Amino acid sequence: MTSHVEKRLADMGLELPRPAASVANYLPCVQTGDLLFTSGQLPLREGEFVAGGLLGKDVDTATGRLAAQWCALNVLAQAREATGDLDRVERLVKITVFVAGAPEFTEHHLVANGASDLFAEALGDKGRHARSAVGVAALPMNAPVEIEAVIRVK
Repeated sequence: MTSHVEKRLADMGLELPRPAASVANYLPCVQTGDLLFTSGQLPLREGEFVAGGLLGKDVDTATGRLAAQWCALNVLAQAREATGDLDRVERLVKITVFVAGAPEFTEHHLVANGASDLFAEALGDKGRHARSAVGVAALPMNAPVEIEAVIRVK
């Protein structure tokens, strides 16, 4: 059965990717009580990065937004894998968006909006969340964006 969230994504022309397996000694998600914590999700589409490099140098802000959207889709894919059904999501509590940028890049918040907008559209009011957009020098495998999330579930 398809969740309401997945139906909303389909209406947006999107579908959840296959959740990425962990590649080291960590879990993709950990649930404690009613909170689900995702590991950082990269901008993967069908196992390939949608973009690579630093924002403001190799990647423009619009492409960074797209990368953040794919990170968000991967967060939702991990949540579905962990819960079995995205309709169990009661609230997206917080996301942390890591943006790899050139030293002069200052549009981290605009990149992060790609994820925030997708979560709000896919989850409705449950997708409105607290957020940090953090600039970093580099991310694993030259990814431009990485996102982790805290989600309250039923």
